Amino acid sequence: MAALARQLLVDDAREHFIAVYLDGRHQPIGLQTVSLGTATQSLVHPREVFQPAVLLGAAAVVLVHNHPTGDTRPSPEDRDVTQRLSKAGEVLGIQVLDHVILGRGTTFHSFRDAGEMP
Repeated sequence: MAALARQLLVDDAREHFIAVYLDGRHQPIGLQTVSLGTATQSLVHPREVFQPAVLLGAAAVVLVHNHPTGDTRPSPEDRDVTQRLSKAGEVLGIQVLDHVILGRGTTFHSFRDAGEMP
């Protein structure tokens, strides 16, 4: 998923928060840029993440955003948004499979790989 997201994000001085919507076989069926932020943060609301998911009939979603600093360590805000969106997805029956933070080059942090998904 990191490779796909990296193709979509050009290096930028601002955070981009993207949702990749998946079907029941976890194949991509759509994506949405949810937020364009500043150099250090993006505002992300569950409504903007899940409205397209419902319209597409998505079964799951992968969250992706970049850290312009290149540091892929999750911030407290990253952890909070992952928790909030996972809870919202549970209510809707749309699983948040992962939250990936892209750094510079090929570096990334996957909440799922790190065992940090709620």
